[in-house]
Amino acid sequence: MKTNPQKPLGLVLGIAAALAGCQSSSTAPQAGATPANPAPTQAAPVTPKHVAFDIGELDTSINACQDLDGFVNAKWKAANPVPGDKTRWGTFDILRENSLATQKALVEAAAAKTDAAAGSIEQKVGAFYASAMDEAAIEKAGFEPIKPELAKIDALKTAQDIAAYLRDSHARGQGAVFAFGANADYKNSSRMIAYAFQGGLGLPTPDYYSDAQYAGIREAYLAHIARMLGLVGLDEATAKRQAAEVMAFETRLAKASLKPVELRKTENQYHFVTIAEAAKVTPHFDWKAFFAANGADVTDGFSLSQPKFFAELDAMIAKVPAAQWQAYLRFQYADAAAPYLSTPFQQASYAFHEQTLNGQKEQAPRWKRALASVNDQIGMALGQLYVVDNFPPESKTRAKELVDNLQAALKARIEKLDWMGEETKAKALEKWASFLPKIGYPEKWRDWSGLELKRDDYVGNVAAALAFNHAYDMSKVGKPTDRLEWGMTPQTVNAYYNPTDNTINFPAAILQPPFFDAKADDALNYGGIGSVIGHEASHGFDDEGSRFDAVGNNTNWWADSDAEAFKARTARLVEQFNAYEALPGKHVNGELTLGENIADLGGLAIAYDALQVALAKNPGEAKEKIDGYSEDQRFFLNFARVWRGNVLDKRLEVLLATDPHAPARYRAVGAPSNLDAFAQAFGCKQGDAMVRSGEQQVKIW
Repeated sequence: MKTNPQKPLGLVLGIAAALAGCQSSSTAPQAGATPANPAPTQAAPVTPKHVAFDIGELDTSINACQDLDGFVNAKWKAANPVPGDKTRWGTFDILRENSLATQKALVEAAAAKTDAAAGSIEQKVGAFYASAMDEAAIEKAGFEPIKPELAKIDALKTAQDIAAYLRDSHARGQGAVFAFGANADYKNSSRMIAYAFQGGLGLPTPDYYSDAQYAGIREAYLAHIARMLGLVGLDEATAKRQAAEVMAFETRLAKASLKPVELRKTENQYHFVTIAEAAKVTPHFDWKAFFAANGADVTDGFSLSQPKFFAELDAMIAKVPAAQWQAYLRFQYADAAAPYLSTPFQQASYAFHEQTLNGQKEQAPRWKRALASVNDQIGMALGQLYVVDNFPPESKTRAKELVDNLQAALKARIEKLDWMGEETKAKALEKWASFLPKIGYPEKWRDWSGLELKRDDYVGNVAAALAFNHAYDMSKVGKPTDRLEWGMTPQTVNAYYNPTDNTINFPAAILQPPFFDAKADDALNYGGIGSVIGHEASHGFDDEGSRFDAVGNNTNWWADSDAEAFKARTARLVEQFNAYEALPGKHVNGELTLGENIADLGGLAIAYDALQVALAKNPGEAKEKIDGYSEDQRFFLNFARVWRGNVLDKRLEVLLATDPHAPARYRAVGAPSNLDAFAQAFGCKQGDAMVRSGEQQVKIW
């Protein structure tokens, strides 16, 4: 099975990946710091035909000028604790549950249709889901399905054997020790090349292997390793001894691995080498043979993205005893396969990864775990079924209109920048002009011909899908980049920007309330999906995206003076988020979250501008109040509602160390507190917690 690489290949920036809600903070605006929020005006409200925002959810005992998140979300959060089978619960999670319910009906119908045409999408989805839900067969099989792989590991004797095994593992899509895949060339984005990327760790970041604060997690992980080795047949003493060897192995890898903040730097994501140059870094690992086995058309070179990591890996191939390699590979394979095996394996996997590491109280029901597996392996095939009845053409038309309006607002803001010189501004506008928005789902669906799935072989189906998807990925190497290809399925509640093809992407599942509601007033839509659209467009100009040009090449298009001005402004945003204490003694990492914070700030400002343009076309609407709140107020209310959510402390601790997104509470207050428009909308004054002014106020795009 495939181990989890530390970072996806490619610099894909999204709005909601690994979103987290957050508890109150000692440095954030505090609820109740001033008297109740000023009551809405007493003018007769205009009653909407469609209640798209329930003002009964607002906590009017909290002043919006002190804590917008508390004003909008405190009542909801108090009434909606995290469900037992989750580690967080909020707006995104509710929409994901809705999407899962729709998907469940689709996969169950497909599984029930035993006479579906052989090789059809419906047959493949149905067979995969049926195999995942066949508990009797899974329990009966125990760990028999992985014994052939364990036997291969047992047979490893020499460094050459180990290198050959790693080569074979990747060729089957199982990816031991490091990540490997296709992505656009950072220096020539019109072509796809291969990327080798650090990986191989079972804990979230390298710090988990050495930092004193994670000592308890290391102890629990050691016990988990021993438990998993015991499940595949080792006696207790041997399992404990090999667990210590595995921990030592991973600790050595961790010392050679870059940390999440370091991995955000583009120079640490791309290091192009020829095969001959790579051979000097890893003399004991034959890259030419590796590419041949993986079917990758590598001629002039590839990205050996973190040379230090691969140099250490090579040394370990040469010097680490085969028995220690066997222990590591045995555990990693069993741990990756555990969710697809019998109950003892599933329970062991849940107990450490979900419960101990993230605080989850209950295991998710089997159908959700099965559906997650469908999405992991053949998600785009399921997406083809999903969009038939869940994304009407009018939704795409309306979303496209909003995208166009947001892009126009972004252009206007770039043109008016007072801190950027004309030469750099011209390059920024050139990049803006080349944005490609993609809405809903792919124009051309992927071909799944050749993937054979059975109704009675869950582990076999996962293995077949991994190999099929890897071969598909490898087929792109050496080919032109396809800007129309999607990196998310239509049923995913998320959105993303890809700097190497300069596309902004909005899957169908996010185009629903509270983000997008065709029956709602403009303010709600611009505060919801408008801020999402602006967020993704702003990623093209954040601290990472700004290092890619109009065609997606990683090149410097900035004048030195403009780059310095940009750096000075973003440094203030780092300081702002560093000050947020998410847990006692644990602060948000302003550097790790900088790109998302820039995108939040830019996206909200752009969306507000676009709303003003829309309201100017209908002056009467701009003056009307709905439920006593102006359009400007409703804009910010819905923005904050998007970020409502609760998160378990253990999960939050992991996210603070790994997630490039700030906790949701600080996303709700961080960007609005920098906008004069927010203060004006709610009558806030200098000194209010939600009003940043002077040197504290951050203005970028």
